[in-house]
Amino acid sequence: MYVILVYDIKMDGDGSKVLRRVFKTCKKYLSHVQKSVFEGEITPAKLAALKKELKKWIREDKDSLIVFRSSNKKWLKKEFWGMDESEKISNFF
Repeated sequence: MYVILVYDIKMDGDGSKVLRRVFKTCKKYLSHVQKSVFEGEITPAKLAALKKELKKWIREDKDSLIVFRSSNKKWLKKEFWGMDESEKISNFF
């Protein structure tokens, strides 16, 4: 499956630590697109492993994380507004 993962970490006392851990965890499984956005092909088993790892760090009362899923990346179209960073990533066509 193809996923886009977006997170928002509250920058309070522990926010920097949580942000670093969440970023590093996401980078193990997906491609970094920009700031708090990741995308890529992932198996259901690896997505479950990613979720399990992230649950250790995401604070349910302060942080949020959204995963958009698609069975086929061909159904998605990427469009850059502002600075075009398409040469960095080419996961969408």
